[in-house]
Amino acid sequence: MKIKNLFLFVFSLFLLFSCVTVNIYFPAAAVQRAADAIVEDVRGLEKNFEKIKEKKSDKESNIRKDLRVSSIAFVSTAYAQLDIEVSTPAIRALKESLKQRFVSLKQYYEIGAIGENNKGLLEIRDTSSLTLKQKAELNRLIEQENRDRNNLYEEIARANKFGKEMVPEIQRIFANSWREKSLPNWWIQKDEGIWIRK
Repeated sequence: MKIKNLFLFVFSLFLLFSCVTVNIYFPAAAVQRAADAIVEDVRGLEKNFEKIKEKKSDKESNIRKDLRVSSIAFVSTAYAQLDIEVSTPAIRALKESLKQRFVSLKQYYEIGAIGENNKGLLEIRDTSSLTLKQKAELNRLIEQENRDRNNLYEEIARANKFGKEMVPEIQRIFANSWREKSLPNWWIQKDEGIWIRK
C-alpha cells in the first residue's frame, strides 16, 4: 500500500509539474514599434524619431505585451519578446501606396483641411478655402487613404495570426502613431473625440 501511495504521489507531482500552458496575448508594444516605423517611413520622418510613451491605463494594463509561458505548478513566468511581421508583399504594397499618396495629402494637412482622427483614419476638417476641383480631389485621396489604412490594419492582423477581433486594437495603436507623428499645427483628434491643433 505504501508503494501504491508513493507511486500515486510521484505520478501526481509529475502531472502537476509537466502541465504547461502557453497563453498568447496581444503584443501591443511590438505592434506600437511596428506602427511607429511604418508611419515614419510613410511620412519620410527620421528613423530615430522619439518613441511614443506607453499610456498607463487600466485597459492597457490588461493587455499582455509578450508571449507568456506559464507553468501551472510554478508561480514564476517566462517572457519571450515578439516581433511583428510587417514585411509581407501585401503590407509592403500598402505602405508604398500610403507613402506615394502622402505627397499629395501633405498640403491639405498644412492648410487644416484634414486631420488624423482617433480611429487611425483621415477626416475632413475645413474645406472652405478649397475650390470644387480641390474638394473632389481631396475626397478621392481620403477615400483611397482610408481604404489602404483599413487594409493595412487587417493585413497586419492576418500576417501575425491575431484574428479579426484584434483589428480594432491595431487600429487604435496606429491612431496613436499617426497623431504622435503629425507635424505642428496639423489637426488631431484626441481619444475623447476633441479636435485640436497639434
